Amino acid sequence: MNYFKSSRLVLRAVEPEDLELYYQIENDTELWRNNVTTAPFSRYALRRFLEQASCDVYADGRVPLVITLHDSTPIGLIDMYDYSVAHQRAEVGIVVRTPWQRQGYALEALQFLSRYAACHLHLHQLYAIVAADNVPAARLFSKAGFRVSGRLADWLCRDVAEYVDASIFTLFLRQSFS
Repeated sequence: MNYFKSSRLVLRAVEPEDLELYYQIENDTELWRNNVTTAPFSRYALRRFLEQASCDVYADGRVPLVITLHDSTPIGLIDMYDYSVAHQRAEVGIVVRTPWQRQGYALEALQFLSRYAACHLHLHQLYAIVAADNVPAARLFSKAGFRVSGRLADWLCRDVAEYVDASIFTLFLRQSFS
């Protein structure tokens, strides 16, 4: 079974050549409203990250991957991070660039990563923290089998006095892939 390839897309390890993709996505302030990023990343910092990424969850605590089409066009990023050895879980983050959204690529990439985490890494669970008003992300994680397991009140700051709740979406891997 190939965890990273289908007839439509490929998940591959990050490369130094992915610097501009990371720079554009990580510095897109529209995306900041749905996660914990609050400051831009420099090319230098991102270059160092890409150079040091081994894609070994045991060494780095994360597995950053690039979502590409078969012609190698990068369309997004998916990352499994905050890996906990003690609890056998990791958090998932995913972004697909606008021209390729709503075509099933994010769902397929998330299913690949979930299968890999269950069958190869033997993780117990994956989770994602999703802003309460991020309906597309909530729909994506639900379609991928994740269920809401909690709510975090006033979790994300949008403005000086504006906070938004977040939901914790959890996928129990052994139940899903055994």
